[in-house]
Amino acid sequence: MNGDDATDGRGGRHAPSRGGGPGETDRLAAYRGRRHFDRTGEPRGEPGAPGDAPCFVVQIHDARRMHFDFRLEVDGVLKSWSVPKGPSADPRDKRLAVPTEDHPLDYREFEGVIARGEYGAGTVIVWDQGTYRPLPGKGRDRAAGFAEALERGHASFWLDGAKLHGGYALTRFRTGEEAGDRESWLLVKENDARAAAHGAPDPLRARSVRSGRTLGQVAADARDEPPQGS
Repeated sequence: MNGDDATDGRGGRHAPSRGGGPGETDRLAAYRGRRHFDRTGEPRGEPGAPGDAPCFVVQIHDARRMHFDFRLEVDGVLKSWSVPKGPSADPRDKRLAVPTEDHPLDYREFEGVIARGEYGAGTVIVWDQGTYRPLPGKGRDRAAGFAEALERGHASFWLDGAKLHGGYALTRFRTGEEAGDRESWLLVKENDARAAAHGAPDPLRARSVRSGRTLGQVAADARDEPPQGS
């Protein structure tokens, strides 16, 4: 998965800045190095045009293991985590979130089938999308920018999506620095007015916020498409 082979996803230094910068090519090196862009429809990644607010996207990925990919725009790229059970609106649910490589901003629109044999092979839909805003930290983290808060291991934010709303927090509980360990985080809903007693949907029945299609329908549509070059 773009999360089955989770590697690193730790934040940069500054609060969410807009568009690509001099270091963007290096930040996307892991993403580009794992893909053959003549075989996959995934975007190679070009500097993104900034919007009025940083974006987020949640994609469902039917790869080697079904999972949700949770992505936040930070410093011109999408910081990404694989969330096996998906984001929950219930504050009692603590969702494991494993960092993956930074993705380009235009990946937020990607929906389709990654070919067999390619990294992350499988079907992808955009389950939710929208904007977010950082929430102030507590104590010594109050003055930290959002990317710095991620680097320190805890960041809170407010989601304004089509399906996800309200406050959430990402907290690192394993650094991955010890042999055999993988860096791991928890994604948890804040106990606010937008909290609810339900988790993520059945991924096989969930529908794309962009096209209204299920994973199965996207896969079927891809099979019906004529081969490239025909």
